[in-house]
Amino acid sequence: MSKRMTIMLISVGCVFAAIVGYQLFVASMMKQFLSANAQPPATVTAVQVERQLWQPRLASVGSLRAVQGVDISAEVSGMVKEIHFKSGDEVQQGDLLLELNSAEEMAHLQALTASRKLAEINHKRNQQQFKIHAISQAQLDASQAELASRRAQESQQQAVIDKKHIRAPFSGRLGVSRISQGQFINPAEPIVSLQNSRSLYVDFNLPQKFIPLLEPGQGISVSRAQDETAEVAGTISAINAAVDSSTRNVRIEGRIDNRDGMLLPGMFVNVRINSGEPQRLLTLPQTAISYNAYGSTLFVARAEKGAEQPDSQPRLLAQQVFVKTGEKRGDQVAILEGIEEGDTVVTSGQLKLKNGTPLIINNAVLPANEAAPKPEER
Repeated sequence: MSKRMTIMLISVGCVFAAIVGYQLFVASMMKQFLSANAQPPATVTAVQVERQLWQPRLASVGSLRAVQGVDISAEVSGMVKEIHFKSGDEVQQGDLLLELNSAEEMAHLQALTASRKLAEINHKRNQQQFKIHAISQAQLDASQAELASRRAQESQQQAVIDKKHIRAPFSGRLGVSRISQGQFINPAEPIVSLQNSRSLYVDFNLPQKFIPLLEPGQGISVSRAQDETAEVAGTISAINAAVDSSTRNVRIEGRIDNRDGMLLPGMFVNVRINSGEPQRLLTLPQTAISYNAYGSTLFVARAEKGAEQPDSQPRLLAQQVFVKTGEKRGDQVAILEGIEEGDTVVTSGQLKLKNGTPLIINNAVLPANEAAPKPEER
């Protein structure tokens, strides 16, 4: 009986040993399988972080208007007799632009001139008679008053005629004519636009927090939206005395020199204002930054400790870090916190990365990284 029990115990022990051995074998094979199926390396582009000299700037968008600009119109109604300009002409202050028919007014002026001359003759005669006491002082005063009245009526009529001769109020360039010869025009009806665009105002807005950084006379640069490389220099001429309560923005007026005529009133432009001294900042291509609800992140290439590749170079692994970004300029963005100068940062290919992913850096094609990019013709 004891012999059978011994044989049974030995059999049970063998079975348990086989089960344990099988489990250990399976665990060993799984470990080998998993180690052989590690994350495949990802090919990315990367740059080494460097410091660049940046001039702090405030940016806004604005609209241009002429320092002098009007829509010329007539003060009185009448029929167009003669047009003395062409669309787009350069004119000087006082140049005659338009004549309205004033034949009736001229006839009335001639009658008033004749009455004024007669009043002058009567007044001179009365002055001579008064010297010899032939008339009273009252008669002399009446003739003098009559002469003054006739002169005033003549001047009034001349003013009416002058209103029918429309002249340029200042020097500048005319726009497109809106009238034709023989046309009847009414008071305040637009005739042509006159703009003195040798000097332009630019109106733009900035948030109230930037008010301490602004002052009259401060330098600005203005560029067209489609060509930011062609900048025109100017200065701040005025800062509004109140902040808009609905937007909390302050309106600013700048003035720029436009003698070359590159800009026109009414244009939409980009405005930049230099503020403070230049700073040396860490910069990266904007493609390196990933923005999400938790903040801004990027991937840094770190050397794996204790592991080397066959060519004796340490293997690089991706490590995600949070950063604080600053001003953007062109293709670049300033990094204020999170990385150090000399770090290698992934600039493209981040979508396939996670912490610990092996990296292969191939910089054959790099993303744009220009502070002042220029459009390329294709």
